[in-house]
Amino acid sequence: MKKIIPPYIRVLLIFFSVFGAMEYFIDSGDRPAFIKFPMVLGFLFVLLFLLIAIEITLKAVNTVTYQLLSEEEKARLAQEAELSLKDKSWYKNLMQSLTKTVPIEDEKQLLMDHDYDGIKELDNNLPPWWVYLFYACIVFAVVYLVRYEIMGAPDQEAELKSEMAQAKVEVAEYMKTAPDLMDEKTVTLLADPTDLTAGKAIFETNCAACHRADAGGQIGPNLTDDHWILGGGIKNMFHTITNGGRDGKGMIAWKGTLKPKEIQTVASYIISLKGSNPKDPKAPDGEIWVEEK
Repeated sequence: MKKIIPPYIRVLLIFFSVFGAMEYFIDSGDRPAFIKFPMVLGFLFVLLFLLIAIEITLKAVNTVTYQLLSEEEKARLAQEAELSLKDKSWYKNLMQSLTKTVPIEDEKQLLMDHDYDGIKELDNNLPPWWVYLFYACIVFAVVYLVRYEIMGAPDQEAELKSEMAQAKVEVAEYMKTAPDLMDEKTVTLLADPTDLTAGKAIFETNCAACHRADAGGQIGPNLTDDHWILGGGIKNMFHTITNGGRDGKGMIAWKGTLKPKEIQTVASYIISLKGSNPKDPKAPDGEIWVEEK
């Protein structure tokens, strides 16, 4: 007997539907659930085995059942299998329940008295699906009117504004603890020796060529005194390193090379060098900068 959906398609459809649902509902981070949790992989193997076993069992049952049929029943089933979809009894019953159409041979019962140049009109009823959909729209309109216009529930615009405000609060909280999303407004000064050691390594690799290894200044200014061209302090320095110095003659922007956390560590290391008095420092450049309390 023919099947609308072949067994192998049915097995794959059910299996991957369950697989997708598990991947959606199981929180496994950036790894697939069946890799992070071996139990999930085991369940999927068992599920696939059961689906195949069920299909084999159903096929065996159908084969045995078919062999028990009489020759007339087998011929009737073969004739039914040869019919097109629109000729099958279940399809006809379904369409009849949805449309309530009258057979062509009974259309005389629906003829109206109207006759326009030989064109006659039939008094057909509206399809049930259309009528039920119309009633559903009326119910929806009444509920919508009462909820939003009478009871004053928040509409989509109000919900959007509320969700946007909440999102801004959540983003601000996340920015406080996300090292690679900090900016000049949220950056803080680091004093831990481990951070300063990391900042020193970054400084010696990227900054010593212009400022000297001891930060006494060479092409770039002296970074150990109180004079700053674009302002001192962790926030100003983070901004300068990120976006670069003066146009045409200042330091390049390092935001494409260093991550925000790395800029924070090297800026903190530079601030820790204040007053270190390197040998033969470059003359002061810029204005004396005093951090506001």
